[in-house]
Amino acid sequence: MTLPDLAPAAWLLLAAAAALVGLSKTAIPGINTLAIAAFAAILPARNSTGALLILLLLGDAFALLSYRKYAHWPTLLRLVPAVIAGLALGALFLAVADDAWVRRVIGVILLLVVAVTLWQRGRTAAARATGTAAASDASTTPGAGRLASASYGTLGGFTTMVANAGGPVMSMYFLAARFPVHAFLGTAAWFFAVINLTKLPISIGLGLITPELLLLDLVLAPGVVLGALLGRWIASRIKQRAFDWAVISCTVLGAAYLLVS
Repeated sequence: MTLPDLAPAAWLLLAAAAALVGLSKTAIPGINTLAIAAFAAILPARNSTGALLILLLLGDAFALLSYRKYAHWPTLLRLVPAVIAGLALGALFLAVADDAWVRRVIGVILLLVVAVTLWQRGRTAAARATGTAAASDASTTPGAGRLASASYGTLGGFTTMVANAGGPVMSMYFLAARFPVHAFLGTAAWFFAVINLTKLPISIGLGLITPELLLLDLVLAPGVVLGALLGRWIASRIKQRAFDWAVISCTVLGAAYLLVS
């Protein structure tokens, strides 16, 4: 069991990506897409999925320690059936898809989800400006809408199974539901801790996690810890509007990279 033979620049990029994993769990969820892109640029897509899963679980532990009491449980329970369906679809896709297809499919999904979320936010803002009741309901009821829960939940389960990219999808859902920062992070913490634990035996069965990748994760784990601690500091100071646009911007950047890589 040996570490991958990588150039120094590649190791630096992986270390930075590990820090982004920790930061995404405790401050800016959308920035996780950049970590996914970095791992996919250096490792084969299937190997990057397995390596990232272990680091994400470490980040999940920090997120739960920090924000577990802020979760919105009705939203989480409403998502369960759709996420299970998405995980099953993702496992089937992984069994037949090559690395190039994995990257491009996830990139297209992320850009579509961002577009839909921005459209929903614009429509809500316009409705609020005209004083309609629908806008009030949308802005005060987290996770409102069965269709939204089913759509985002299925896509979230699929993308998290295929490329650990469910974070950006679900971030768009929580943004559409207008969660405050801590409620957003607490709901996401529980969601992904459970999802990633569920994915672990599936990923092992698919051969995505190997002893070599576990050794790689051990080397990169301190980066996740540092990123998570920095994220806690940022989350206690960031303004809601800056938080929302940071999530959207990082998701778009990561999706664009996956499409052109």
